[in-house]
Amino acid sequence: MASTAAAIRTIALSKSYGSRLAVDHLDLQVERAELFGFLGPNGAGKTTTIRMALGLIAPTGGSVEILGHEVRSHRAQVLPRVGALVESPALYAYLSGRDNLRAIGDVLGGASEKRIDEVLEIVSLKGRDRDKVRTYSMGMKQRLGLAMALLNDPDLLILDEPANGLDPAGIVEMRDLLRDLAAEGKTVFISSHVLTEVQQICTRVAIINHGKLVRVAPVHDLLQSSGEYEVKVDAPAELVALLRLQPWAQQARVEDGLVITPAPEGRGRNLIKFLVDNGQAPDAVSERQKDLEDIFLSLTGGNP
Repeated sequence: MASTAAAIRTIALSKSYGSRLAVDHLDLQVERAELFGFLGPNGAGKTTTIRMALGLIAPTGGSVEILGHEVRSHRAQVLPRVGALVESPALYAYLSGRDNLRAIGDVLGGASEKRIDEVLEIVSLKGRDRDKVRTYSMGMKQRLGLAMALLNDPDLLILDEPANGLDPAGIVEMRDLLRDLAAEGKTVFISSHVLTEVQQICTRVAIINHGKLVRVAPVHDLLQSSGEYEVKVDAPAELVALLRLQPWAQQARVEDGLVITPAPEGRGRNLIKFLVDNGQAPDAVSERQKDLEDIFLSLTGGNP
């Protein structure tokens, strides 16, 4: 297999349940060592896509390639190189965290105590590893599930809602951990409802709705300025009246005490010059940035 093969590639991937098309001719490519976000409203087809990528369910049409191999015909070659956390991890509540990892290690062909120690350290469960899983919080169970996904030192991590059940400090730890894994050359594919986290951690995102790909782009490109500026002045209503006399500022308005306006030729420096020349020297002028939640809602018309 060529090392340049994409980490994940779907070709016209489709899945029907009766008359309902859960995934509709999805074409998607995730490159090596990417932190890739996979977003969509509930029922958009995210988990169905992940389950097909892992060979857990068969597509109705199309195919999935993982690390250059078609999944269904090369399961034995592909899946040992993939670590996955899909929905809630399947754990033995009556066993300790360490014994859960030993059990998964046996399924994978054996895991040394050294490797178990390493993954426990990575997910910050050292010190609680001999406690029964039934005593774990939801966030601890999620971290143990991630440890299981890391046990075989995979090239690709597929994580469905990895921040599920984590407190704010745990979310920050998870963010740092996933960044470190990507820096080591691992591909991290994240399906998540926590859009603020996806915005901070992922380099590219795909947004799907009703099983169809709506948009795929670098996060930076999605978050580019809306072309408007926020202006702080003492008399916002007076400034809006002045701006609306200009052909380039018909959409000027006041929001939360700030004047929101386009700029001449789209340039902030031109806006500042206009304000000063017209006796409206501002206290502050800044580009108005979109966030991922705004973009998500505009593209899907739904909730994350």
